[in-house]
Amino acid sequence: MKSPFSHSPNNQKGMTLLEVMVALLIFALTGTAILKAAGDHLNNVGQIEAVTFASYVASNRLNQLQLDDTWPPKNNLKGSMEMADRTWYWQQKVTKTNDDELRSVSISVGLDSDYSGSVTSVTTFVAKPTGAGI
Repeated sequence: MKSPFSHSPNNQKGMTLLEVMVALLIFALTGTAILKAAGDHLNNVGQIEAVTFASYVASNRLNQLQLDDTWPPKNNLKGSMEMADRTWYWQQKVTKTNDDELRSVSISVGLDSDYSGSVTSVTTFVAKPTGAGI
């Protein structure tokens, strides 16, 4: 005759407390990893958005520079531009090249009015306009 307290696999109908706790631990670790990945993704999307708009601001400034007939372009020129409901601050650095009729222009763009940090920087070369300085 079998004892009523025997633990044969056929009598077990539920999970032990240890099995439930291990399952909860696995679920909690998985949930934490998913939340961290989602948070990192949202943070990266925000950074990509900021770099994209800052690049647009820099391109707009470089286009304005191309349309200007002033030669050579002014160094350390600063300004601001509204885009995407934000004020973007740009700073222009002009560097002389080996060619007297060519200058390197870098535009740094950021969200700080004191120009302490930049989101992106774009560099191009500007040629002396024909007929300028005559």
